[in-house]
Amino acid sequence: MLIKTLTAAVLLSASLVVQAADSSESEYSSDPLEGLNRVVFSFNDTLDGLVVKPLAQGYRFVTPDLLETGVSNVFDNLGEVSNILNSGLQGKVEGAVTSAVRLVFNSTIGLFGVLDVATPMGLQEQDEDFGQTLAVWGVDSGPYLVLPLLGPSTVRDTVGLTGDYLADPVSWIDDTGDRNAATLVRVIDARSRLLMSESLISGDRYSFIRDAYLQRRDFSINDGEITEFDDDNF
Repeated sequence: MLIKTLTAAVLLSASLVVQAADSSESEYSSDPLEGLNRVVFSFNDTLDGLVVKPLAQGYRFVTPDLLETGVSNVFDNLGEVSNILNSGLQGKVEGAVTSAVRLVFNSTIGLFGVLDVATPMGLQEQDEDFGQTLAVWGVDSGPYLVLPLLGPSTVRDTVGLTGDYLADPVSWIDDTGDRNAATLVRVIDARSRLLMSESLISGDRYSFIRDAYLQRRDFSINDGEITEFDDDNF
């Protein structure tokens, strides 16, 4: 859905403040599939407004803050499996070990991930995925691509989704109903985290979110170092 797009938008806004960037033309303006992407973006945005956002608002209204935080922590903890695998595949041994220790501590002391006890101990989340792994292996990003329901991506990140799915413990649930229910709760919980941040999106929503996603991916792939965007990837 629009979860990843809005997350990226928030992160871009923060990074723009840090960098004091004020340009009328984005360095990420190369978008050869913009016509098709805008159609899919409009579909996603409409569906989000009609279905996902109202569900997230209702969820936030009825769910106590403590419980909402616990649910978010559980899904973040499940994401450590992907962090471990991708850190290892990228040769980041320290990162893989950190993620493994986080998984153990939060799954035991943290009561199956309900409590995040690892972060206060100085064990920061690594946030790695297969799209980043492919980038580290030298695979070009390819064109920016908006996926139905899933939101912003690139050709490289779209290929990486297969690995992300296989590394997601939710996908290991045998019962289809339970698996779908867990996925629905995850989407609603993720969307609810962004309700207060949508005001940061300004101007043309499509362009803002596209730029947000591409800058955030560049930031993540380079472990926090902003690099100049390479139009040759398109």
